[in-house]
Amino acid sequence: MSDLTYELIKKGLDVSSLRQKAISSNISNINTPNYKVNKVEFEEHLQKAIKGVSLRKTNELHIGFSKISDFDPVMKKRTNTSYNDNGNNVDIDLEMTELAANEIYYSALTQIINAKLSNLNYVINR
Repeated sequence: MSDLTYELIKKGLDVSSLRQKAISSNISNINTPNYKVNKVEFEEHLQKAIKGVSLRKTNELHIGFSKISDFDPVMKKRTNTSYNDNGNNVDIDLEMTELAANEIYYSALTQIINAKLSNLNYVINR
């Protein structure tokens, strides 16, 4: 399957998995002195790329992307939270909220991909 919808959902699932790892790492390091929180950015960059200039490649030597797999998530350190007494910036309430949001995001994507594959299965078998 090579349509854009499938590729976007697949990339979204990969991003959700990476985000789960980052959040789990953040939570497990709540008491680690001087630990800085990781966050995964993807959706914001994707929206900018879609709204901005066309980034479609017409030649392999061009800069841009011709398929969604060329566009990867970015792992950054969160700097907009305050530091705890031990020097780290893990906010357990924020991490648990992001964990719940990521679970909803993942669940929605799996439902969408299941519906898409179910429709394809129906068409193939009729």
